[in-house]
Amino acid sequence: MGRKDYPETPDGRYFVSKGRLWRKTDPRLSEGARKSAVSSLMKARRAVRFAKTDAETRAAREAVDAAKHDLGECGPVWWQDGAPDETLKAPWNSGYADWWETLPDAAKSRGLGEARKS
Repeated sequence: MGRKDYPETPDGRYFVSKGRLWRKTDPRLSEGARKSAVSSLMKARRAVRFAKTDAETRAAREAVDAAKHDLGECGPVWWQDGAPDETLKAPWNSGYADWWETLPDAAKSRGLGEARKS
């Protein structure tokens, strides 16, 4: 398990939170590049929170998007086998449905959070 002990797909591409698949950070990133992008992401998220104008909000959200692209969590997929991006799909309605069905109930509960509980 990874982020906050959420279930991770067997191929390491996604974790499940609130009943949705979320793309993980590109594992090919160096530790320095990953840390730099995470730092930029956190700074941009704070800027969104404290923005006072529409222009500040827009710029901060663009910075969040840029950092998520740098991490590989948005934009073109980081894997190269041609598999589609299934970000934001419910795992039971995705190519991971068989894997989801085999998970223990405790793992499913961690992945569902406040979303669907069945």
